[in-house]
Amino acid sequence: MPAQIIDGKKISEEIKQEIKLQAEALYNETGVIPGLAFILVGDNPASQVYVKMKGKACEELGFYSITLKLPAETTENELIEKINAFNSDPKIHGILVQLPLPSHIDEQKILQAINPVKDVDGFHPINVGKLVIGLDTYPPCTPAGIQELLKRSGINPAGKHVVIVGRSNIVGEPIANILLQKKEWANATVTICHTGTKDISYFTKQADILIAAMGKPEFIKGDMIKPGAIVIDVGVNRVEDPSSEKGYKLVGDVHFESAYEVAGAITPVPGGVGPMTIAMLMKNTLKAALVQVKAKHFSN
Repeated sequence: MPAQIIDGKKISEEIKQEIKLQAEALYNETGVIPGLAFILVGDNPASQVYVKMKGKACEELGFYSITLKLPAETTENELIEKINAFNSDPKIHGILVQLPLPSHIDEQKILQAINPVKDVDGFHPINVGKLVIGLDTYPPCTPAGIQELLKRSGINPAGKHVVIVGRSNIVGEPIANILLQKKEWANATVTICHTGTKDISYFTKQADILIAAMGKPEFIKGDMIKPGAIVIDVGVNRVEDPSSEKGYKLVGDVHFESAYEVAGAITPVPGGVGPMTIAMLMKNTLKAALVQVKAKHFSN
């Protein structure tokens, strides 16, 4: 029996509508509009598309947003100055520096320059630390989106074996930390596979929930999946396709056709995890606005 499709686009729209109502309530009570600043360094085409999509989401939800585009030769110090200006701007509740950055800029130094209260990407070491020990924080958007997809699809990870392929700081490690917490919609047994894993399929075949986040087009085939498993495909890879008008198509890290015949449920690419990432960024921005409004109230 073919897999159920987990529709990330539909679920993300539901979340955005909830956020919009909450943002309207915040404005009616306090006059505050959630504000998000995007900083784009250089002219990476994919980064430009991502920032444009995030800006469009802000517009849909009635958020205030500003996009600062800087040339590729911008220095570290110049970039930090811009971040500091947003750190002290009361209209800006969240700051997002679009990655990757040009090679001459130290990514960690830049991420640490963002005020943790405005770190809506959840990449500042303080917020990473809070996530690891289970404190309330801004969870990285893609992992938070994965958990929300499972939750709203009625798939409870508690007691399940979750196997994650990929150990990045952006997806693999944080989703592992989120799903192993002793909390609702978590409490799973988690295994992480990576480039040092000798036989990845040995582990993937044991997964009740398989999360593919290694950035390799169609790496996970149907014969690597346990029948009935839940498959969450985080990958977005551009591969040549002469039959397409654009000359390429987008595929995930999972070979969809073969996985579809084996899995119990699966996310498509596009239309799965991607829209959820943006929805959770909006959720973090609203949360940041609420936190800062509350802090201002108590400081007065």
